[in-house]
Amino acid sequence: MKKVQLGGSGLQVTPICLGTMTFGEQVDEATAHSILDRSLERGVNFLDTAEMYSVPARAETFGATETIIGNWFAKRPGARDKLVVATKVAGPARGMAWVRKGSPDLTPQDIVQACEDSLRRLQLETIDLYQIHWPARHVPAFGMLYFDPAKDKPVSSIHQQLEALGGLVKAGKVRAIGLSNETPYGVHEFVRLAEQHGLPRVATVQNPFCLVNRTVENGLDETMHRLGVSLLAYSPLGFGLLTGKYDTGGTAGPAAPADARIAKYETVRQQRWGRPEALAAARRYNALAREHGFTPTQLALAFCYTKWQVASTIIGVTSVAQLDENLDVFGTQLPAELLTAIDAIRWDARDPAQ
Repeated sequence: MKKVQLGGSGLQVTPICLGTMTFGEQVDEATAHSILDRSLERGVNFLDTAEMYSVPARAETFGATETIIGNWFAKRPGARDKLVVATKVAGPARGMAWVRKGSPDLTPQDIVQACEDSLRRLQLETIDLYQIHWPARHVPAFGMLYFDPAKDKPVSSIHQQLEALGGLVKAGKVRAIGLSNETPYGVHEFVRLAEQHGLPRVATVQNPFCLVNRTVENGLDETMHRLGVSLLAYSPLGFGLLTGKYDTGGTAGPAAPADARIAKYETVRQQRWGRPEALAAARRYNALAREHGFTPTQLALAFCYTKWQVASTIIGVTSVAQLDENLDVFGTQLPAELLTAIDAIRWDARDPAQ
């Protein structure tokens, strides 16, 4: 895989990134280490995690994924030098009382302390890409469809957050910065303030992008293209909807696949990926894949791997076999008539997992 540069950061990464939010919940430490070993062996040099992982988020597993990765680094001398490591500071608590005691803000002091904590858990001296997991201000994200100014609350400003991130870069604790679950306004404002005040410019935005959620193409892609910010696409398989595993038995009930994430966790079913409309659209895409001689997984991943908007696609797996299956799709080209058929389904179904 030819490496790509993330924004203007100088970070060079593979177009596939290993996501790790399953480590510590669905995946035990030994299996996680095997996945990390195999990913490195297959040439993936990009690793993404977050302080709030594993997922579904629980107080007992806050920081668990970073700890598992840190233990792997301790056992694998030399691995660190081969990898670009990204992690994220959680935004306002969003009902998670264990995140900074349920704070409704993300202050500069929070950012600095969270970075220190992540470095300790990861057993690293420097984080290559440090991202704000979601904005402090009110935004339509995680299944919310509309911006409502009435829900705005006083929070730390983007300028204040940028100054904190800039301090971490200056101190050598962070190499580059990024955003996640952001809007076009947020990206523009972070870039504008960075340029105005001589602060670090965001290199990336990590947002959902898959066949059942292509909202990036509703204007954010132009913003990022014109500002030179790279997209990290998460949930390319729509939390498993686009693998076909739920096609027959659905996402709930006795016929649903018991160990699959949406079926296993009620909290996930209550979110955007659990919507009946998302499953209905996924079934249509999965059937289309089979009609054209692809597996649903191959279609969904090849779609992301080949989109001009995507710098690197974040894949999340629970086994080495799944990892190999995902990596083996790289290089697959989808014919023009299939891409046209994909767009026809989107025109009808829109973005049900938005």
